Amino acid sequence: MSIPIRVLLSKLSKPYQNLMNTKQLHALITKTHLSLDPFFATKIVRYYSLNDELSYAHQVFDEIPNRSIFLWNSIIRAHAQVHNFVNAFDLFRQLVMSELRPDNFTFACILRACSENNDLNGIRMVHCKLVVAGLDSDSICASALVTAYSKKGHVDDSRNVFEGVLEPELGTWNSIINGCGYCGFWEDSLKLFSDMRNYGIVPDGYTVVGLLSALSDPSLVEIGEAIHGLCVKSGFLSNAYVGSSLVTMYSRCACLNSAEGVFCSLSEPDIVTWSALISGFANSGDVSSALLFFRERNMLGMKPDPVLLVTVLSASVHIVDLGVGREIHGYVLRHGLESNVKVCSALIDMYSKCGVIDLAIRLLNVLPMRNVVVYNSAILGLGSHGDAEQAFRLFNEVLEKGLRPDESTFSALLHACCQSGLVNEGWEFFKRMKEEFGIEPRNEHCVHMVKILGMVGKLDEAYDFVQTLSFPVDTGIWGALLACCEMHGNAALAETILQKLFRNQPEEGSYSVLLSKIYANRARWDDVEKLRDDMTDVGERKVTGVSWIGGKCS
Repeated sequence: MSIPIRVLLSKLSKPYQNLMNTKQLHALITKTHLSLDPFFATKIVRYYSLNDELSYAHQVFDEIPNRSIFLWNSIIRAHAQVHNFVNAFDLFRQLVMSELRPDNFTFACILRACSENNDLNGIRMVHCKLVVAGLDSDSICASALVTAYSKKGHVDDSRNVFEGVLEPELGTWNSIINGCGYCGFWEDSLKLFSDMRNYGIVPDGYTVVGLLSALSDPSLVEIGEAIHGLCVKSGFLSNAYVGSSLVTMYSRCACLNSAEGVFCSLSEPDIVTWSALISGFANSGDVSSALLFFRERNMLGMKPDPVLLVTVLSASVHIVDLGVGREIHGYVLRHGLESNVKVCSALIDMYSKCGVIDLAIRLLNVLPMRNVVVYNSAILGLGSHGDAEQAFRLFNEVLEKGLRPDESTFSALLHACCQSGLVNEGWEFFKRMKEEFGIEPRNEHCVHMVKILGMVGKLDEAYDFVQTLSFPVDTGIWGALLACCEMHGNAALAETILQKLFRNQPEEGSYSVLLSKIYANRARWDDVEKLRDDMTDVGERKVTGVSWIGGKCS
């Protein structure tokens, strides 16, 4: 052998191999007749996977006659990481049927794949195999199961798995705390955190990240500040994930000064931290600060982030600033992101809402790969501009391409019918949504139907439609019908609706203003005075309007 083994091992020990180095290393191993060794094959498969060269990785895997469990795990993980879930599951089934037995890392990998694929049945199937294999109480498998169930919102299943582990390690505690936080159960996260410390388990940065993930309401900011204090005392602020989570927490809780303070204290904020701060400013309406930090981030030469671009584009829509939108569009073109479907969808939405629908449709037409999300943005934009015919044409194109429309597709179509006063077409889409595509109507679909019927004067038909709904009718649907009553001056129906509102939600008084306007338009001044007296008696009054330009409205 011309190349000593220690030389090969030193080359394999490098933390990362680019594609060229990986190919050279592969050739070197083949030359030394070690290409059939599962140890070296596993390394090569891993390096090819890191370089997104799955075909090369699979070729190496297929050439090995005596595959180790480590090699199987590497190839399954490689497929799962690129979301090739079908092949990942096929390989897992082949492994189960072979002489080898999956180990805890195999199960953890396939559970993560199930979670990312939103496959609850797959999670349950793997859970059963874990029990059969006697690995259901293994800390690695238990952590993966807890995380998988939590991401599907099945916290009770997560708890059952956790409670089945006799002596959970820190990783398992972190998984259940993070799982409860992910589902919004902040009180449960805090209690589990307290229990963990009582058991003598010392928390780490990932524990804190799990706690912070549950805090998303301004009323919980004091709890977030207490956790921030714990981070300072425990030295967790040096952990990049903790710093990013603190910035995210403060941003979600609308404490932008605190978010910016934490951000500025970090020596090297990563892309997630930058995105958290910029998104926080954008979502709170401080678009100027969001754009300022966005530009500063770009000047530092950081990698473009499609999710962040979508957020900033949405913010530019709120201030209806076409200049900002064009600036970001230029950034997208310079960085070759014009084919990213999420970014393109946000650009279409931005141009549509800024009144440049022709450019929005041009973006759709030049996009090589289109999914239903992009089509939804275009259909909504066309409908908002009153071009229902072209919106319907795009819907037919969705079906011709074999794409499956979703709830947002039909919401956009119904909005188009509403804007153009198309009652028959509205009914057709509403019925097809459930009968042809199995999509249950949601509140937003029903609001659109009420407007479609009510705006053309079919108030009784709209009222009968609301009465037939199988789910509780919220104030949004009643409010849409009330607005139509105001448009057509139907005080009798408005009174009937208000009686229902006051009976079910006595604290809801804002819609009384609409009835007052109806009375006033018909010169029923005695009824106006009586209604206002009734509103005063229960402490109701109209919220003072606020203008971006002139402060409070008169």
